[in-house]
Amino acid sequence: MEEMISHFAVIVAGIDEEYQNSVIDGIVSCAKASNANISCFTAFGGVIASNHFDIGEYNIYNLVNYDKFDGVILLTNTISDAGEKKKIIQRVKASGIPAVYLDCNDDPEAYNIRIDNTRAMRDIVQHVITKHHARTINFISGPLSNPEAQDRYEAFLHVMAENKLIVDARRVYFGEFRAVDGERAVRELLRSGMSMPDAIICANDAMALAAMRILERNHYEVPEDVIVTGFDNTYNARHYYPALTTVERPLYDAGYKACEVLLKVTAGQPCEKVISLQATPVFMESCGCNQAVAEDVKNYKKSTYQVIDSCRSDISLLNRMTSELAETETTEENIKAIGEFMHEMECEICALCLCSEWNGAFGTRADEYQISGYTKTMYAPLIWSKEGIACVDSFNCSDMFPIPQEDGGHVNFFLPLHFRERCLGYYIITDSEFPTKSMLCHSIMMNISNSIENIRKLLHLNSVIEELDRLYVIDPLTGIYNRNGFIREADTLYRRCEDSKELLMISFIDMDGLKLINDNFGHKEGDFALQRLASVIKDCCGSSYICARFGGDEFIILGVGTSEDDAASLERAFTKRLADLNHILHKPYELSASIGSFVSGIEPGVTLFNMITKADQMMYEKKKRKKTSRYLRKA
Repeated sequence: MEEMISHFAVIVAGIDEEYQNSVIDGIVSCAKASNANISCFTAFGGVIASNHFDIGEYNIYNLVNYDKFDGVILLTNTISDAGEKKKIIQRVKASGIPAVYLDCNDDPEAYNIRIDNTRAMRDIVQHVITKHHARTINFISGPLSNPEAQDRYEAFLHVMAENKLIVDARRVYFGEFRAVDGERAVRELLRSGMSMPDAIICANDAMALAAMRILERNHYEVPEDVIVTGFDNTYNARHYYPALTTVERPLYDAGYKACEVLLKVTAGQPCEKVISLQATPVFMESCGCNQAVAEDVKNYKKSTYQVIDSCRSDISLLNRMTSELAETETTEENIKAIGEFMHEMECEICALCLCSEWNGAFGTRADEYQISGYTKTMYAPLIWSKEGIACVDSFNCSDMFPIPQEDGGHVNFFLPLHFRERCLGYYIITDSEFPTKSMLCHSIMMNISNSIENIRKLLHLNSVIEELDRLYVIDPLTGIYNRNGFIREADTLYRRCEDSKELLMISFIDMDGLKLINDNFGHKEGDFALQRLASVIKDCCGSSYICARFGGDEFIILGVGTSEDDAASLERAFTKRLADLNHILHKPYELSASIGSFVSGIEPGVTLFNMITKADQMMYEKKKRKKTSRYLRKA
């Protein structure tokens, strides 16, 4: 019996952060042990101060086809946009597949892996108050829309109340869990004129470390002048000086448990709805507890070198890729250049998937190009693997993968490909640590996206140039060459005749009675008559001659390698076609024109203009013999 392979989705933002890294590592370990596939849909929203950019990033969540998955793990606590979180939760509920949430209660009916934030935060705050006698305390919080941030903030408030300490609202700063929030909180404190607090309690390590850097730049010592604490026990927190007092959380275990729950549920086994894991405070140098660093110095040196070396390699990749992509001017060149760098991401497969209308017209309004969701069909111009490079011309967006993934044990990262809010497509990186471990993954993805957008703009710039050139040489009323177009083409043919000694034929045509048509039936009818005459001239020319509207009611035909007989044949054909058209149209006027032709070799000192003048004179002689009155039909 064929083994059933489970396929789970992971919804997360900011996978280059240590929290997400550790949780994903746990999920992946559990999945691989059971030969399950993981597809991680991730955005980098909230990283850049641009709402348009965030729209483009968060669009990746619209790609998820929950019908294709056996279950989903949600780290919605990493998504700062409340609207996006709500949409994701609604879609997951509607899908009916098993869902496991981490560290939040966004859906009480789903499975939840909780890490007790409250007790550990209480212990940290209590420690600072009782052990280090802090009385004036600032707090740097995450967004209260985030359940973890809310738990930590409420724990802080409770301990302060229990110790009969006042919480001054001016000493609480609400950020987004980003390092920049720690910087802004301290700068705001320094500008406020308030006294320096005894301690600054931070809701995560990133904000705490940034706060410490700003304090040090302003000549405040930690912990001598002010205590600083964090939460998460990240790599940087452990190895900063002074080492940060923080909270150790079993993030890897949480990720492993989340995947384990899905495996049990999909196998029909009973499982607890809520699983709680405990966090542990770690008292280090930043609060004045000079606990020795447990990690061996040799291991620290080795890991630090690996981080620096990896970053240096990624910077080299980014710089070389930027240079190569800047040289590309076509889609084919761009895709080829991207493919040449894929192997450096050390992945099994990397696919570039583009919307079927990714190169839509430049300058269109925002509501006319793809923003939300993806086109019904996609195409993958580049699928890189160790076996070679392939492409898929068309696949259904609902399938997500250009090539179905039939075996198990794979980890796929789906990342958005966009320019501002304009959706261009997405990337799929399979079986690689690059998206989570590289500090420059996001930068490289943006670089590729920008290069594809540049190609799109270049394609449309060339299209605009071609259209402008067409407008320069084509008469807009009749659709044949105008004087500019004729001169450009005729000059080339004239020089050809000059070199080859071939005969050149010029026929000059002047419409009869256009003024009478305009005066009696209006200029719109006059334009119609000109268009019909032009169509007769074009039909007579075929592919052998070129023709043009030379002036208001004047037309010209030019042919190479012709004879007097050819000129006479052309004039007869013109007269017959004109008569046939009059019979078909049955207008209250007769469509008529005079034609004169001049055939000659290129004589010394004779210009193209001289030959046109001779043809014009011959036409005029014929025209004089006509009577104007014949152009109007008798009632």
